Amino acid sequence: MTPSLITPHARFAKPQAAARRFHIWLLLLASLTLGLPALAQAPYPSRPIKWIVPFAPGGSGDLIARVMAERMSQALGQPVVIDNRGGNGSVLGTEMGARAVPDGYTWVLSNGAAITTGPLMGQNISYKPLEDFVHIALIGSFANALIVRHDHPAKSVQDLLALARDKPGKLSYGSAGVGSAGHLTGELLKQLSKIQMVHVPYKGSGPALNDLLGGQIDLMFNALIASASHIRAGRVRALALTSAERDRDFPQVPTLAEAVPGAVGDAWFGLSVPARTPPAVIERLRNEMARVLNAPETRNKLAEMGMNTLNLGPKEFQDFLGQEIRKWGPVIRSAQIKVE
Repeated sequence: MTPSLITPHARFAKPQAAARRFHIWLLLLASLTLGLPALAQAPYPSRPIKWIVPFAPGGSGDLIARVMAERMSQALGQPVVIDNRGGNGSVLGTEMGARAVPDGYTWVLSNGAAITTGPLMGQNISYKPLEDFVHIALIGSFANALIVRHDHPAKSVQDLLALARDKPGKLSYGSAGVGSAGHLTGELLKQLSKIQMVHVPYKGSGPALNDLLGGQIDLMFNALIASASHIRAGRVRALALTSAERDRDFPQVPTLAEAVPGAVGDAWFGLSVPARTPPAVIERLRNEMARVLNAPETRNKLAEMGMNTLNLGPKEFQDFLGQEIRKWGPVIRSAQIKVE
């Protein structure tokens, strides 16, 4: 049999084709590799941001978040979209935030019920409040007002304490529910001043206020912003505020701590993101939040809504949370407050 002739070109055609294909793959791989740093270093943010507000629309937390979202949108150059996820005492939305991708595109409006006092009361949560979040900025706090009906015999905190000591267990105070800020502040006052009062929980502060006006309860701790119109109209008398300092719009109303040292019990709101969010993103958010909160127009707007701007960064915020846990833990344990 005559052997087949294999030319040099035929002999090397397949190896050369394979080599060309390999070279092409190398070029493609190199181009992809060179593109990775550009992708990784894309400026933050490059798309809209979702801010989970763990409350129904219309409440104080929702209103504050919307004010801050508008200003942070302007600062960051991307929309900040409010996502209301109320439920289970603000735990539902906070749980969603803890499970979110830690890329800086999901924020949470943190608050005491979900981060400090709720867990202390045995609330069933699936996240670790101090470990599953980076708490970037403590935005501010709301004062509650200790109010009584306009014709109540107590004209001051001292009068109220004297009545409570004269008739132990006869005075009643209402709140928005078991474990609410009003409930906890009432227990704090009882423990610090060694008086006895009966707690009457309601399904919200509105029904409690109605019963206060109707004379069914003696007093309550209610948000100053919600009580202001009633105070000005003379329907209720504000005996004290739970803030550390007097309010600029009600300078005549003393703080509760002036009569009972240590009796400070404000509600607060902050900006938190899932743990493992990149440090560069955290730094950007902190810097922009600080600039926004330092702006006089922002501070004035928040003050109009009853908020005391705090503007604390991550370390100070974390320290604040530790202080809240140390303060409310003994109160909750002593009063045996449980949230089912």
